[in-house]
Parts: sequence; structure tokens; C-alpha cells
Amino acid sequence: MSDLVRFSVSMPEGLLQRLDEFAERRGTNTNRSEVLRDLVREKLVDEGRDVPDEEVVGSITMVYDHHTPGLAARLDKIQHRHHTEIVSTMHVHLDHENCLEIIAVRGQGRIVANMADCMLGLKGVRHGRLTCVATGSTMATDGDEGHAHGHERDQW
Repeated sequence: MSDLVRFSVSMPEGLLQRLDEFAERRGTNTNRSEVLRDLVREKLVDEGRDVPDEEVVGSITMVYDHHTPGLAARLDKIQHRHHTEIVSTMHVHLDHENCLEIIAVRGQGRIVANMADCMLGLKGVRHGRLTCVATGSTMATDGDEGHAHGHERDQW
């Protein structure tokens, strides 16, 4: 903990109240410092996707109309082109028209983001999102050995 640096943050009371509510929902015992560290890490990981050599892991989640002509073939082609970045996929039939696909990815941020953009921009993809998290090797955790992930305190 000796590497921790203290600093002050000023914000409107309403925003601070929302931060405290957010902390409580996440199970961090209303520890503002922990919540702020998590939010900063999240934003840095988002930026890291655009740094060519930054490794990210995450998922591409999309809902698409499987009746769209040629869509499945185009999605397959993109996925085969990026087989080294794809760790796993899950395909769910939601109803007669819609499918949910979740693709676990790992690789250089720019490549993963480009792959997601290619898939999510296809005609017939109704909604989608790339969500990334940092790997241990890409996000410094110095002074953070006691980091709780919310539900750990629930003693599963």
C-alpha cells in the first residue's frame, strides 16, 4: 500500500451520491477509492483498445436477424479471418428471427476492435457491443493486492 497516492476530488453532491449508490451496488462497502480506481481502470482499458500493441480480453455480444441473406456467411468469414483472436463462441436462438452470439476474444486492442466493428456494422446485426477488460499484464495493480471484486465478501 506504500505506492498509493492520496489526492482530492471535487464533484457536485448529487454526483457523489450516485457514486456512493454505485459503490453499494457493486459490493465494495461504499469505498469511494476502490470505485474510482475501478472506473479509471475501465476507461484506460477502453482507450487501450486503440493502442496497437495493448492486449485486451473481452467479448463481442450481438443480436442479429438470421434471415438476413448472407449475414451468417459474412460473420463466419470475419471470424475465420480472426481465428487467433477468438477464444470461444456461444450461439443462442432467441426466437424465430433473432440470434444472440457471444464471442470471447483476446488479442491486440486495435485488431479486436476492428474485428468487432466489421461484425457489428453488417446489415442485419440489430444490436451489439464490444466489451473489454485488461489482462493482468496490461493493467498495473501495484498497491492493489487487497482488491475486492464485490461478491468475494459474500463467501461463496
